[in-house]
Order: sequence, then structure tokens, then C-alpha cells
Amino acid sequence: MTSLSGKSIIVTGCASGIGRAAVVLAAKRGALVTAADVNEAGGRAVCEQIQRAGAQARFVRADISRQADVVRLVETAASVYGRLDGAFNNAGIPNANIRFGELPEEQFERMLAINLTGVFLCMKYEIRAMERSGGGAIVNTSSSITTSMLPNMADYAAAKYGILGLTRAAAADYGAQGIRVNSVLPGPTRTQMFEAGASRVPGLEEYLVSRQPLPRLCEAEEVAASALWLLSDEAAMVTGVCLPVDGGISIV
Repeated sequence: MTSLSGKSIIVTGCASGIGRAAVVLAAKRGALVTAADVNEAGGRAVCEQIQRAGAQARFVRADISRQADVVRLVETAASVYGRLDGAFNNAGIPNANIRFGELPEEQFERMLAINLTGVFLCMKYEIRAMERSGGGAIVNTSSSITTSMLPNMADYAAAKYGILGLTRAAAADYGAQGIRVNSVLPGPTRTQMFEAGASRVPGLEEYLVSRQPLPRLCEAEEVAASALWLLSDEAAMVTGVCLPVDGGISIV
């Protein structure tokens, strides 16, 4: 089992879905977790669950589209645990399911602010903290939409493609400082966010699953496990990688 023992790790989007699974799994594997979300009740609940189990997790309410919130998040992790070793930048919002030509500018800008600029801000301040710590690892959540496009995804696709660019650019810039940067590309994953969207489109889940060589939805814990492997020392020579966790949808 991948060990994260003693590593100080940030996870954003911790209140539900992949982020929540990552927080729980990271704590079980020995990480010192700083968990962030705008959903304060959900975020505190998962951290309290971890603490009751005897592991360490601290919640910070943070809107990753706000620079001040991101700075406070990173400073909290570094001060509470003495350093920052890793970060899983997972927080995001779903697409609007609107055709390109009808997509309001406000929705497009909001999508970029949270799903792209938010990741940029997290990476920027995490990298600074990791430089002070002597290195570290970052994983960003992109999407299988970057390998297998669907209709009505312009806003989401723009942000998730941008994350791939940020991932590769940072990996190229900071390898010499011992900082690795990778991304995971989840396919259709059983989360509250996915199920809320699928409920508005009859037959969507069945259609998506039918396109995959592994014909089922991915589970949040499976994406989380892949991200945590990339944060671990087992992936010490892996950087700049965009790893599909998608049941094979990217190859068909």
C-alpha cells in the first residue's frame, strides 16, 4: 500500500466526491492533511471523522478563486505541520451543459475563475512553500473530456485543457527544485456532482459507460488512489504526466 506517512498534504474540494475520498485515504496512509472546501459543514465533518479515527486532518474554509483564501490555506498547512510536501488540487464546479453559442460570458468566466485560475493560484503558492521545504509533489484534477469530447462542454473543456498546460509548464519549471507536478484525468465517476448532472439527462450514465472498455463508472476512491500514488515517493521519477483514470474511454 502506498505510504504517505508524515507527509504534509493539502487536498481541495474535500467535502464530497473525489476530494473527500482523497482526504480519508491520505489520512489512513499516514498523511498530515489540510483539507479545504467552500462547504464548511461538509469539510469539517470529514475532518472530524478522520480525527476520531486517530489520524490528523485540519479543515480550512477556502474559495480557491480568491488569492487571500489560497494564501491562508497554504500558510496554515505549512505552519501547522512545519512544511508542505504535497497537494491534490481537486476543487471545481461542473459544466453548465449549454451549447457553445448560447454559453453566457458570466458562466464561462466563473468556470475559468474556479476550475482554472483557482488551480493556478493553488499551484503558485504551493510551489513557493515546497521550495522552502526542499521539494514536493502536486497533482491537479483535469478530466477525460480532454481526450474524449462530449457536446455542451465548452466551458468545462476550456478549463480542464488549461490545467494540462499548467501542469506541464510547472513540471518543466520546477523539476530542478525537486517539485513534481502531474494531473489525473477522471472519466465518469460516481460522485454527487456526476449524479446530479446525470439526473438531468436521461440515459447519460448508460451511454457513457457503453463507450468504455471497462464498462462501469469509476469510483471516487479509485481516482483518489491514483492521485495519492502520484504524490507518493513511489512516483519519484514521474512528472508532467496526465494520467487517465477513465475505464479506457480515452483509447476508443
